[in-house]
Amino acid sequence: MRADKIYIVGFMGAGKSTLAEALAARLDWRVEDIDKLVEQQERLTVAEVFALRGEPHFRSVERAVLTDLLPARHVVIATGGGTYADPSNRALINRDGVSIWLDVSLMRVIERLPPDGRRPLAADRSSMEQLFRARQSAYRHAHARLDAERASTGELVERALDWLAA
Repeated sequence: MRADKIYIVGFMGAGKSTLAEALAARLDWRVEDIDKLVEQQERLTVAEVFALRGEPHFRSVERAVLTDLLPARHVVIATGGGTYADPSNRALINRDGVSIWLDVSLMRVIERLPPDGRRPLAADRSSMEQLFRARQSAYRHAHARLDAERASTGELVERALDWLAA
């Protein structure tokens, strides 16, 4: 598949930022991270944006960042865990480039998440489990799915490149 832009989608803790950086390095493309761009624009961490301004504000800024990235080419973009869950964002992403879903189990996510509050939507385990299940149906709309449960970053890069070359 010919592509000049790749979006990495999946739940928090799936490894989107790590894969985006490694894949961009292999392709000699730029890498962008939507959560980091939101933090730069807001001059706050994602957790602080949620706490001080609320999730609706965060989602609004996230959408603006995504829209600003639309003209960019030869870039791998790490989305936030909820970016692709929004139907409007999902439609933009799937029209603009290729989307690759990093699929991991909830147990793997729980193992990876730091217990320090940096992930505001992970604070309540029951709510996080519901969110995980709800977002799975959105992620299934990605152009490709990579099983990231036990794969190394290098293996995931190779799988993504193989899929792109097919």
